[in-house]
Amino acid sequence: MARVPGAPTVLELDTPHGPARVHVHAPQAGTAPVAALVLGHGAGGSITAPDLQAVTGVAVAAGVTTVLVEQPYRVAGRRSAPAAGTLDTAWTSVVAQLGDGGPLDRLPLITGGRSSGARVACRTAQQLGAIGVLCLAFPLHPPQRSPDAEQKTRLPELDAVTVPALVIQGVNDRFGMPPHGPDRTVVEVAGDHGLKSDVDAVAGAAAAWLKDLLR
Repeated sequence: MARVPGAPTVLELDTPHGPARVHVHAPQAGTAPVAALVLGHGAGGSITAPDLQAVTGVAVAAGVTTVLVEQPYRVAGRRSAPAAGTLDTAWTSVVAQLGDGGPLDRLPLITGGRSSGARVACRTAQQLGAIGVLCLAFPLHPPQRSPDAEQKTRLPELDAVTVPALVIQGVNDRFGMPPHGPDRTVVEVAGDHGLKSDVDAVAGAAAAWLKDLLR
């Protein structure tokens, strides 16, 4: 697994819902970036999640400037995620600022994240002009309140993505296993929703997909 090189550049960016914090990992000095990857964390989670760190490492090694985004509610110290519309608005504001004369200006954009962050990336991919979406532990089914409750699905969020997408999912993920689809690759790895059991497999799947996407 590629390690995340060096210390990132940390910026605070204003959004309609308060300041977000971004951690920009650029390729090594002297290497011109070939693309940009922006990743979001899970609900109540952190950008230090092992899968996010693993993907950041292989992306930077491939010459991709990689940004980890802390949503405003997490910067404010809250663990409970706000409504989807609030998350999406903050996310699109951050990505727009990074691209408009910022560190990602004029680079092909790939978006993604883990769990809730993956959902945000899917919902906003078309608006942001992303060329690909990378989903870690996509929560296909929300938790059921009772065994008899009808199982709901978030598959329409994945199906709405019209560019190449990668989903890396633990075989024992309690939120379900998304199906393959047009331009959507699903890679099953050992473990559950945390994707901690085989981080090297997560990194390898992401590296291979990025190589194909940017070829």
